[in-house]
Amino acid sequence: MVRRFFVGGNFKMNGSEETITEIITSLNSAPLDSNVEVVVAPSALYLLLARKLLRRGIEVAAQNVFDKPNGAFTGEISVDQLKRAGVTWTILGHSERRVILQEESAFVASKTEAAINGGIGVILCVGESLEQREAAKTIEVVTAQLATVAERVKDWSKIVVAYEPIWAIGTGKVATAQQAQEVHSEIRKWLAKTVSEEASDNTRIIYGGSVTDKNCKELAAQPDIDGFLVGGASLKPAFFDIVNSKHCLDGR
Repeated sequence: MVRRFFVGGNFKMNGSEETITEIITSLNSAPLDSNVEVVVAPSALYLLLARKLLRRGIEVAAQNVFDKPNGAFTGEISVDQLKRAGVTWTILGHSERRVILQEESAFVASKTEAAINGGIGVILCVGESLEQREAAKTIEVVTAQLATVAERVKDWSKIVVAYEPIWAIGTGKVATAQQAQEVHSEIRKWLAKTVSEEASDNTRIIYGGSVTDKNCKELAAQPDIDGFLVGGASLKPAFFDIVNSKHCLDGR
């Protein structure tokens, strides 16, 4: 099974109408590998702008979604609202929400279930802290985060797993290609054992954590790294090189 390479750009809480327009204008005209699925995630305020401006073939993701239908939930966005706005993906479980906002895995799983059932794809983030890595608990932590989702979601065809070691996010540190491949391989084995062989074969497992145009090619060469979730570099021209990193390796 050849898994389609997937690159997501997480703009986080960055950008204005002017800068988002500039980024998308550049993205629309960039020579991107057509074999790569590209998704960008601006902050909620600019989701509609992004969807309006982006060319066909590039999708939009929210950075979060709530697990309840439309109703009295101040400050939240529902799956139905995203779908009606043409937003086809959402990021869930990002460590910045797990750590800063204290979102527990059970809540992430509930939101994942709501998104999948409502027809929205999920970029599901998992990852360990530096202390957990140094205690050799990386696989235990990551699979526990995944297991909570697996208890509620059986169809993983619209889930992209993003392994993002917390210690590498926004720090300039990056897992070595070997470290990332080891974790991705263990996630794939876990999927085969816990979900299904089909999910293991088909689920894309992408890497995030200080991905740049300098390190993306070595990471993309690993057999179980199916793309990237890019933070700060998604706001720069370097994002185009990251999208095309697999293209360069394949010689297309």
